Amino acid sequence: MKRNDSGDGVPNADLAKPVAWVTGSGAKRVGHSIAHAFALAGYRIVLHANQSIESANAYADELQSRGTDALVVQGPVNDPEFAPRAVQQIVERFGRLDVLVNSAAIWDWTTFEEISEGDIRRQFEVNTLGTFLCSRSAGLHMATQPSGGAILLIGDWAVHRPYCHFAPYFVGKGSIETMTRSLAVELATRNPSIRVNAILPGPVMLDASISADAAERIRQQSLLKRHGTPSDVANAAVFLAQQPFITGVALPVDGGRSIYSGDQWDAVAHPTFSQLQNP
Repeated sequence: MKRNDSGDGVPNADLAKPVAWVTGSGAKRVGHSIAHAFALAGYRIVLHANQSIESANAYADELQSRGTDALVVQGPVNDPEFAPRAVQQIVERFGRLDVLVNSAAIWDWTTFEEISEGDIRRQFEVNTLGTFLCSRSAGLHMATQPSGGAILLIGDWAVHRPYCHFAPYFVGKGSIETMTRSLAVELATRNPSIRVNAILPGPVMLDASISADAAERIRQQSLLKRHGTPSDVANAAVFLAQQPFITGVALPVDGGRSIYSGDQWDAVAHPTFSQLQNP
């Protein structure tokens, strides 16, 4: 890599480019798509993995080959020492940190009768505590930058309409909207150029084992009659990161799923209701 005049290893042409750190971007899931979208938008990219380090390194090499400077940081997001160390690595490499997307998360199902204290703690540790620790470390550095920065949290549309067998997951993800507002207030009081927002995705990346009938039901439960894709979430992340006057909001990216009651009161499906409306 070409070094600049200061000898710090940062290419001259890249010095002005913003830097986006996406946690949970090693495996080819939503975080990977978010990192890809920021790379296409001209950002230098910080990938993160805990276990999927080989995949993260391979994608970093791919980005480098395409002219996008990339760094990989590794560690568990719920380790109190990880986030400060990662931010230090990022700043030493790039000199700045403009965007953090908290995409790292875990997702497990457990029947209600079998839920253990450990199940609750595990979900909370990664989905809540890990998100907070990374946001705090990134935000405190952004507070020292005149340009501030943007922090994005990833929640879940279904915290408002939870389904069975995922109670520990919803306990953890249910905190995201409150955390978003709290972080928005805390960080803007330290630097009014810091924005904090959340994305609430609907179903994306349906499991390969799901039946065709089940997949169709999921599509029909959306106003737009399809399930989401990682790219839908990624595009929303880039949009929010680039908006200077939006903060403290939780944006549903669910095709209208969270506001749609389906055909429960549809006049065609329920003629009796139609008669009540038109006596």
